[in-house]
Amino acid sequence: MSVAIEPLLARLADAERRLAEHADAPLPSGLADPDPGAEERWEAGQVWAHLAEFPAYWLEQAQRVVALPTHEPVPFGRVKTDAGRIEAVERDRHTDPAALLERVRSSLAEVSNAARSLPPEAWTRRGAHPKRGEMTVEQIIERFIVSHLEEHADQLDSLRS
Repeated sequence: MSVAIEPLLARLADAERRLAEHADAPLPSGLADPDPGAEERWEAGQVWAHLAEFPAYWLEQAQRVVALPTHEPVPFGRVKTDAGRIEAVERDRHTDPAALLERVRSSLAEVSNAARSLPPEAWTRRGAHPKRGEMTVEQIIERFIVSHLEEHADQLDSLRS
């Protein structure tokens, strides 16, 4: 299996660019539409707090799946009701988006470095998420980091317009 790493990294870079534009603008008011398939409606500060928290979390989860080589899927991840996730959003929801963007950028640099250093066989290692079931490391990174960033950038876009 050959993983298309560069397109994933290009999407990360594009999401980071979009987020930087939002960090430079005044914080919009209102509530964002929920993530696809979810019900939570957040204000911009909550979106930013979550953005600053989740890339590092999901990278660590993907690395955990890679580090525990087994023929069985490795349990990983969390659900939306996870206390750590909720606490991070509440703790940082009033933090300046520019400061949170720096945390996002730091996490995305770690994600990019990790993606470039993973051997091809690591991308096919399997994890078992409590809601989504079995996923490869490639799917974990694409869904829980890359697509997730894009979705939250879309939320900020919709709040701005």
